[in-house]
Amino acid sequence: MEKISKVMPILSRVFFLILLVNTLLFSGFNSLQKATVKKGELNLFFSKKFNKKDVKHFMLSKPHREIYDFKNTRLAHKRVPLGLGKYVRMAQYKKDIVRVVITATKGYKPTAYQPLFSTKEYHISLPKSTASGKCITYSIEKKKKKGQSRTYNPHKYEVIVIDAGHGGHDTGAIAGGKREKDLVLQVAKRLEKELKKHGHPVYMTRRRDRFLKLPQRTKIADKKKAVVFISIHANSVPRSKRNKVHGIETFFLQNTRDAKSQRIAVRENKAVLKGTTKLSRNVIIDSVLTGPKIVESNKLAIDVQRHMMHQLRTKYIGVKDSGVRHAPFWVLVGASRPSILVEIGYISHPRERKRLFTPAYQELLAKGIADGVDSYLSNRKKEIDIQ
Repeated sequence: MEKISKVMPILSRVFFLILLVNTLLFSGFNSLQKATVKKGELNLFFSKKFNKKDVKHFMLSKPHREIYDFKNTRLAHKRVPLGLGKYVRMAQYKKDIVRVVITATKGYKPTAYQPLFSTKEYHISLPKSTASGKCITYSIEKKKKKGQSRTYNPHKYEVIVIDAGHGGHDTGAIAGGKREKDLVLQVAKRLEKELKKHGHPVYMTRRRDRFLKLPQRTKIADKKKAVVFISIHANSVPRSKRNKVHGIETFFLQNTRDAKSQRIAVRENKAVLKGTTKLSRNVIIDSVLTGPKIVESNKLAIDVQRHMMHQLRTKYIGVKDSGVRHAPFWVLVGASRPSILVEIGYISHPRERKRLFTPAYQELLAKGIADGVDSYLSNRKKEIDIQ
């Protein structure tokens, strides 16, 4: 015991020195938290104020590559380099250098800058062919005719099914004279248009004011072999809380003990669960709560939620991010593919309700969801390629 008592202070000092050295080594590093491709630019987001002097830019040929080395920088996590398109690559080149490589044809001259509104960001313009989610146009040659062009659609086989919640006799939530079933159909149609711009084939569970039984909604996703199923809804709370509760959240299928998530699920499930017993509902839900579908749905929900918030906050202040949650939504049970339910806001909240019925706000919601879908699909493809 006496020997141990003598050794312990020495060990304590050793551990303290190790901790001190690690702190000194890593405190000087900046962290690259996130990278996105938006409107023809690569947007980099750092953990603290970014110094432009820490960037080294040079070019390599055959093929043409623009190289950006970010000194004193580390990648925050493995997902940072994902979802940037096949022409943009990023990696931890050295322990203190993050390298970004942009591959393009000759004539591409990137513009790099730090936006005025944020000292923690750095933007790099991309060649048109790298624009995320858009169709890439390239030249082809035929034996008899040269100089023609065609459009390559990278999302040709990535079918998306959009489910506008409620409909017909099932109005959904009602507040301020506005009905949930009308709102979600408006947003669903805008999302359809946006996804088609990205090149996706899109199918709607309903295009007009009609009620669909649960099997009808999910059967479409299976029949069309969709890669993603998205159900659009709007949230609501009792009158006593209407001025307090607002925000946007994205759900994936999973049982939960969270009271708020349970309450939302009960309200959304009410119309489609008439005539079923509690036992039969639990048996079916439990049968789909395991396996890769749940994991993929969670990843899809994270990407969609993040991109929705990014789009909305470019134009609106006070948009609350209520995050990604899980709950036993019945509409997600029948779809045998990655599926999410998006609560686009609270129709019961006066300010949020007004925004939700504004075309400009709906457009940003649609763009955010579409960008999130593309980000998820791009990340999934890279994960498959790595395996």
